[in-house]
Amino acid sequence: MLEKFEIPELQPDFVQRVQVDGHEVAAYSYGSGDEVLLCLNGGPGLPCDYLRDAHAWLKEEGLRIVAFDQLGTGKADRPEDPALWTIARYVEEVETVRKALGLGRVHLLGHSWGGWLSIEYSIHYPQAVKTLILENTVADIPHLSQELGRLRAALGSETVAMMQRHEAKGTTDHPEYQAAVTLLNYRHVCRLEEWPAPVKRSLDDWNMGPYQTMQGPNEFLYIGNLRDWNRLKEMGEFRMPILITTGQHDELTPACALRMKLAAPHAEVHVFPNSSHMPFYEEPAAYFPALLSFMRRHFS
Repeated sequence: MLEKFEIPELQPDFVQRVQVDGHEVAAYSYGSGDEVLLCLNGGPGLPCDYLRDAHAWLKEEGLRIVAFDQLGTGKADRPEDPALWTIARYVEEVETVRKALGLGRVHLLGHSWGGWLSIEYSIHYPQAVKTLILENTVADIPHLSQELGRLRAALGSETVAMMQRHEAKGTTDHPEYQAAVTLLNYRHVCRLEEWPAPVKRSLDDWNMGPYQTMQGPNEFLYIGNLRDWNRLKEMGEFRMPILITTGQHDELTPACALRMKLAAPHAEVHVFPNSSHMPFYEEPAAYFPALLSFMRRHFS
């Protein structure tokens, strides 16, 4: 274990280009061994830097860590066809990467949007998933939208009315609207005064094409093609061990985590009291022991 959980930024042992739908994505691999942690990052449209670089050091714990830039992000190809931005196509992308790298059965870790993708992938390819780690995510977008309304309401009625006006007019790029979103981000996305360099790198290279098509204009307004997505019923059929994590202040709230726990009664939930959406950076001394404890119980 790292002293004081100071997370180093490591170079991948190798980077592999993988053909997907006539395009290429970039996969990054750290360490070796039979226990593979496949990380699916959030977004949509974000490079994997922030999640990959937070977890790469776990190779020192005997794990192989794999992450990849999803199509449209980072060092992957960046086609501009909106028809590509569907969760069904991304599921097949994950399976293509898993096979191309010869990963076998994996510990599948999905953060935020990567959690939705992990749930959808586990519905279609349950035999490939040794354990499912759902981090700061949801299985019911309509319920999430209700929760986000509650978080927005804490800004006050006048601010909410201002946000709703700009959303109706399509002027969410207005400075006053963006100021409200910035405050929400610091409350519910990452509560650190200085956001870590890998997080900044991912955010600075955000491809808004997939994001706006699938989610919406920001973290607190879901109007894209996933706005009605709900897989709670399907989660009731999951048989793999499941770890659900969330932060007390997460934009994807503990109430969302509870819904997943109730849907899959064999799952376990860990709430990090001093974190929002990124406990691996906000509260690493609590996060990594919880993650490793869960995974080690399910090593082959």
